Amino acid sequence: MAKAIKNVHKIEMTAEEKRAQDLREIETALLDNKDAILETIDLLKHMNNRGALTMATSLFAEGDKVLYTLVKALDNPEATNLLKNMLLLVGVLGTINVKQLEPFVVKLNAGVARMAENKEQEKPISYLGFAKTLKDPEVNRAVGLLLDFLRGMGQDTEDLERNTQPPEEQAIQKDRTRDYDGNMHKRD
Repeated sequence: MAKAIKNVHKIEMTAEEKRAQDLREIETALLDNKDAILETIDLLKHMNNRGALTMATSLFAEGDKVLYTLVKALDNPEATNLLKNMLLLVGVLGTINVKQLEPFVVKLNAGVARMAENKEQEKPISYLGFAKTLKDPEVNRAVGLLLDFLRGMGQDTEDLERNTQPPEEQAIQKDRTRDYDGNMHKRD
């Protein structure tokens, strides 16, 4: 019977063999990602031609100064309000129902196109001419749409609105109520 192996000697690679193996791994990775690497080099070439690499290098070299200047520029009430308004605007854009808005935009574009066609004609409209124009089905439809839009804007949407007021102003608003004339009254 054979004797049990008690000592296992790990084969050590020389520095040259390790370097050769690393070079083979890099070569394989380069060949596997050839298209991406060539596109990246092309992108870097275009960035360099436009001066973007020089600008990025300068920004990173002067990173602390750039960051300090940026923070100082944002450290004022106007910049804070700008950021708040941008976030609010993005939130509002997310609530717009684009499917309902699309027909309105198409009609708006048609109206602008018609207006552009007739911008050179400067014939004044009399009151009687204006009244006759309201009988035109296209004008009548447009006036109806405008009236529906105005009714929609005038309806009570307080329950749908997001509350963007600070908590202290919310408490004041809860204590007040409006009458039909729009006047504020304190609740008893």
